[in-house]
Amino acid sequence: MTAKTCTLQLRAEKQKSPEEKFNFAIFETVDECFSSFKNMDKGVIYHQLDCAFKIKKKEIPLKIESFADAIEQMFGVAAKLVEIKIIEALHKRFPEFIFLPKEGNVDFKEYVVSLRDFLLHTL
Repeated sequence: MTAKTCTLQLRAEKQKSPEEKFNFAIFETVDECFSSFKNMDKGVIYHQLDCAFKIKKKEIPLKIESFADAIEQMFGVAAKLVEIKIIEALHKRFPEFIFLPKEGNVDFKEYVVSLRDFLLHTL
């Protein structure tokens, strides 16, 4: 009986850049938050973002300011609740990030820009 040899070649998985990790985290968190709305279809939200505001689903991390403005127009006063839900979900993903708002109020755009800067300098 002869021993057979098997050779495996493992390919190193391409590591994501900090920017890619941030973009993916924003994209996935927004999608999870939209999915959690019981009385809304997230597809309708994405369609509205695309048609009315020219923000495609994959572009949300790249267009945070426009996305926040669109959410405010789409949801009105409830937009703050949507933004807080996204912020809470992001904080669960990155508990090491500490946000200190400039004016004492949590601002969605400011939070996301600060998180991005933090991740780009720590990842």
